[in-house]
Amino acid sequence: MRQALHRLTIATRGKGLVEVTGPVLRWVADQGIGTGLLTLWCAHTSASLAVTENASPEVLEDIRDSFERLVPEGAVYAHSLEGPDDMPSHIRTLLTGPQLTIPVADGRPVLGTWQGIFLFEHRSRPHRREVALHLLGENA
Repeated sequence: MRQALHRLTIATRGKGLVEVTGPVLRWVADQGIGTGLLTLWCAHTSASLAVTENASPEVLEDIRDSFERLVPEGAVYAHSLEGPDDMPSHIRTLLTGPQLTIPVADGRPVLGTWQGIFLFEHRSRPHRREVALHLLGENA
């Protein structure tokens, strides 16, 4: 049994989904682990991780817009020290989550045809986000 750990830094442009499938696939392939389990961990309270369709840009737009309606910035929140987007971003992170766990088979994360891995930025301004990748498994 082997394990590997890597930190992926992702620049965001503000609210929205940033696809990270490519860098994740490349890193997993470089590890030489054929069968295992990949865990991704977003070390932030105002950004999260998601697996969703990566073929149609309208899907990402609809997801972003739906979250704007579900958890609006205009609502009254007790925690507002860091601006109007802060508390809604924490709630959005709770709804989507900071972690993904994906099986690895034949040296690749097991993703469906239209699935991609995304960092979901919930703050309005750009950020640099860090995602830890941990791979546990057996050599190819």
